[in-house]
Amino acid sequence: MSRPVAPRREAFRRWHEITLRWADNDAYGHVNNTVYYQWFDSAVNALLVGEGLLDIVAGDPICLVVGTACDYFAPLSFPGEVEVGLAVEELGRSSVRYRLGVFAKGAEEAAAAGTFVHVAVSRAGRRPVPWPDQWRSVLERV
Repeated sequence: MSRPVAPRREAFRRWHEITLRWADNDAYGHVNNTVYYQWFDSAVNALLVGEGLLDIVAGDPICLVVGTACDYFAPLSFPGEVEVGLAVEELGRSSVRYRLGVFAKGAEEAAAAGTFVHVAVSRAGRRPVPWPDQWRSVLERV
């Protein structure tokens, strides 16, 4: 199995900053792997809410996570800040695969990188629906 290569900053189009918390560290003194998935979720949803697409309380459609993956290249630990880079890797009829990179603030190479897959579903039926035009337009730019 070949080892993935850490992506560089220029591979991403949008950015989300996060301040590390004491609770993010695990017993080994670095950020626990589960926290990276929380950061992915926060970065993606900050984009959708910030663009006026996702109304968490009453919007339709909503997005369900159907897949995630993460590769780790360098440890991060509290205290500090990270920048999560985001780009759309693949846009389907009702799904989107995001590419994400987690960078120590100002670093050129990612400490971790992964994917995050959303599917647009109706709020009531939880069945896939096509992306509304406004959503598709924003996702195509990202």
